[in-house]
Amino acid sequence: MRHLMSPLDFTVEELDQIMDLAGDIEKHREKYAHACEGKKLATLFYEPSTRTRLSFEAAMMNLGGNVLGFSSANSSSAAKGESVSDTIRMISCYADICAMRHPKEGAPMVACAKSSIPVINAGDGGHQHPTQTLTDLLTIRSLKGRLNNLTIGLCGDLKFGRTVHSLIRALVRYENVRFILISPEELRLPDYIRDDVLRRNNIEFKEVIRMDEALPELDLLYMTRVQKERFFNEEDYVRMKDFYILDKEKLKHAGPDMLILHPLPRVNEIAVEVDDDPRAVYFKQAQYGVYVRMALILTLLEVKVC
Repeated sequence: MRHLMSPLDFTVEELDQIMDLAGDIEKHREKYAHACEGKKLATLFYEPSTRTRLSFEAAMMNLGGNVLGFSSANSSSAAKGESVSDTIRMISCYADICAMRHPKEGAPMVACAKSSIPVINAGDGGHQHPTQTLTDLLTIRSLKGRLNNLTIGLCGDLKFGRTVHSLIRALVRYENVRFILISPEELRLPDYIRDDVLRRNNIEFKEVIRMDEALPELDLLYMTRVQKERFFNEEDYVRMKDFYILDKEKLKHAGPDMLILHPLPRVNEIAVEVDDDPRAVYFKQAQYGVYVRMALILTLLEVKVC
């Protein structure tokens, strides 16, 4: 039995197999429509979510399986003080696989230590978000045709952004990947990612404050929102939330083939006018998230479809 806590839980070859499977699902959805009949996915979301929770549920239903779970800690026995360990032991009696989101870093790791079913980390605080990373990798590979030889701009909240942290860890395993880190001083990438991941792997990167000076160099721009829920006071959030806004005027600095990704939800960091630009692929990205989660569920449940 395997769990998914980090993108590094899979080798590059295994990631390729998952993405190949997701690509086949995209082309032949009817072939997989009954693959998980009789199986149940538990979605344990201690923190609000729209895309991640619903895409997991859509993925399991597309495979012919069923879904149970809760969408906030207040609607579960956590409100009564039940521990994550006890919850996962109980859920293991009801479901075949579990997706967990939790505001505390490491909570899904605690769960997988006590679980008798596969556990998928659906986001733990500012730490990891591996299924978003799989979604991002599939989006890039499908639309760019490769995961190597790329210059990637990461913009916005690089300090608390778990999607950014997971994506960096995954992409450093591919050849000739270069990062431009675009953020204000207060939201710079944490030292443990900069030193232990980028520098340790001899990955080329530079840090800039102005978005427009980075845009001409990029193969893709990964935008993130400034996350209100990660700030300790309202004043800091209000000061930082509008630091970067991507609009048509700024896009004049970008190349014609640059892709714009965003894990969503957005607040106002991407102007609505950008949505019609062919380089904006963040809604396609959300669709790829369903395919890759379908592939992941099949992989962890060891379901083979001929």
